[in-house]
Amino acid sequence: MEPKDVRLQGLFQTYGKTIILPYDQGLEHGPRDFFNARYAEDPLHIIEIAKKGRYNAVALHIGNARRYFKDMYNQVPLVLKVNGKTEIPSDDEPLSPITATIDEALQLSAIAVGYTLYIGSPRQDEDIEQFTYVREEAHRAGLPVIVWSYPRGQEIEAKGGKNSLYAVEYAARVAAELGADMIKVNVPNPKKNSAVPAPYRDFETDQLEAIKRVISTTGGVPVIFAGGEMVSDEDLLAKASLCIRAGGSGFIFGRNIWQRPLDNALTITRSIKEVIRTERPKR
Repeated sequence: MEPKDVRLQGLFQTYGKTIILPYDQGLEHGPRDFFNARYAEDPLHIIEIAKKGRYNAVALHIGNARRYFKDMYNQVPLVLKVNGKTEIPSDDEPLSPITATIDEALQLSAIAVGYTLYIGSPRQDEDIEQFTYVREEAHRAGLPVIVWSYPRGQEIEAKGGKNSLYAVEYAARVAAELGADMIKVNVPNPKKNSAVPAPYRDFETDQLEAIKRVISTTGGVPVIFAGGEMVSDEDLLAKASLCIRAGGSGFIFGRNIWQRPLDNALTITRSIKEVIRTERPKR
């Protein structure tokens, strides 16, 4: 077993699954995600949730990772995001530039690094080349790479949109082909979509089967699911249940957790863990 695989196994500490708390949205979305939850501007709010909620890791960009290292060290494992962008320019041709190095990840005792890959972007050639460098350096250092695998760009929008089963399944497969150690995707929309390429154009299934397809296409690479924008407790827990029943490896829910006061965030965290405990396949 390689060192990166040992670290990867260390993330699966919640009934054999993982729950990661991402806080990279301040770069990706700007302050709008804190507009109605001003307490979430403070990274200590997120770190407190992660510590008290016993999250398996928290994902941060380099600035917050450095500033709050002392508040996390030996308490919450760090996934260091090594690239990112703002949402200010058009998303027609997205590319997330490098924002941190593997050496910095090692200095901060990170358990893994995170990389956002935009599948289908007109700039995907640059993106794949950039990712290849990150993957090689990370694996050389014994660090696993979690890929935020997102279908994006004008070509994706022209072919059914970023949440179609075609796009999400394709993104998951590409990340696996390129050497991701874990893959983060959104839950796919299973509805028939006339804009997607054949054979998906005439294909329709239910949500559970769509999620199973996304997981299956990676050939065994762990798949974790994003939460997206804030939804009701009932909808979030229903999504969590489907993902675990389908064979998902866990969750990377951000806004649905930290856009809540601490007590509420811990309550929904306990509920998510209970879903994992009760819905995971029994051996």
